[in-house]
Amino acid sequence: MENGNIVDGTGNPILLKGLGLGGWLVPEGYMLNIPGYGSPTEIENKIEALLGADLAAEFWTLYHENYVAQADIDQIAEWGFNSIRIPFHYKQFSPSPGEVNQFGYDIVDSLLSWCAPYNMYIILDLHCAPGGQNHGEISDSDGTARLWLEDGYKQHTIEIWHDIATYYANEALVGGYDLINEPVLPDGISSEDLRELYIDITNSIREVDTNHLLFIEGNWYGTDFTSLTPPWDSNMSYSFHKYWNDVTQGTIQYLINMGGAYDIPLWLGETGENSNHWGYEVIQLCESNNIGWNWWTHKKLEKITSPLSAVITPQYQDILDYWNGNGSQPSSLYAQGALFGMAENLKIEHCETRPGVIPALMDPTFGETPKPVKIHSIPGTIAAVDYDIGARNVAYTDADYMNTGDGGYNLGWSYRNDGVDIEVNGDENGLPYNVGW
Repeated sequence: MENGNIVDGTGNPILLKGLGLGGWLVPEGYMLNIPGYGSPTEIENKIEALLGADLAAEFWTLYHENYVAQADIDQIAEWGFNSIRIPFHYKQFSPSPGEVNQFGYDIVDSLLSWCAPYNMYIILDLHCAPGGQNHGEISDSDGTARLWLEDGYKQHTIEIWHDIATYYANEALVGGYDLINEPVLPDGISSEDLRELYIDITNSIREVDTNHLLFIEGNWYGTDFTSLTPPWDSNMSYSFHKYWNDVTQGTIQYLINMGGAYDIPLWLGETGENSNHWGYEVIQLCESNNIGWNWWTHKKLEKITSPLSAVITPQYQDILDYWNGNGSQPSSLYAQGALFGMAENLKIEHCETRPGVIPALMDPTFGETPKPVKIHSIPGTIAAVDYDIGARNVAYTDADYMNTGDGGYNLGWSYRNDGVDIEVNGDENGLPYNVGW
């Protein structure tokens, strides 16, 4: 960090443009269409109940191998991104105090080797802290944010970052450490407690690593920075998250004022789960204010908000129906085929690329000039759903085109991530989608 900018190893300013690798090391229920409390532990328990411990371990090995592979990084680089954010679970580096799990280091080392040809930065994100940093499933909590209530969990968190920083202190492609993802302080815990833990983690890291940038997220899912100023380190950035609200200068001005007051760079560490038009406007807003960003996330199952979408097989749908209470329990053999088939479909070569998501993020003319979604042959049939790529009133017109808090912009949730409502029609002789509603 220098003069309010994030800089590379040579001191040149760099604007981070990245994708999150959510769902890979920290599976989330909504990404996999799994019902109920979709925490990593709950998902693991559901799968182990169907497969048994040994087959479940084999499943997770295949899942991790296929969710993010070198081909994924090659594609992300080809799209033009210069960074990725890696959410991880504390157990992948240290299941208990004093215990080291080599799995986390091995998987990050592999990722670094894939990123090296592209000089792509990796930001390590503690997504699930010991005890849970918020009360939700995303932190793998049991419903209570125990990180803030028990000193043992705090000390374990400090130790994990100390060990990670020791290992990666001189790794140039590690762009920084995102110390605690989306903290939410429980009643009775003050923002001063948040600041104190951040300072303790920072001091521990700086004992072994003075090189890497530290990303500091605010309370209430990265939005409230009370007590987190003034900064306590000369190489830190305030990281905020932005979801489901208006895209105006006013929504981020308090952050810009904070960064400007202390000459500290800002980073939008998570945003997304919204329409292409909304995403385009967020990126333009950030870049016009010299704020780097990271889109959440690169791949999910049967979703339109990520650039890559894996197909849900009928067999995996049977598993989902069972978990939803709408089907009978499958045999272990059937569950094995269904779940291993799901993991196989996570390979990038089996995924569908959602039209428009990447142009919305990476093409500055997305809001001005329509681009063809595919090459059409004339004479011939042009499907209505194959309208051009572009923003609202550029490529299409629709009244509901982004979610700013009311919960919707699309009714069909199929094929395209715009305001246009598209449904699956089951047409076996043509494109299986049509504009509906």
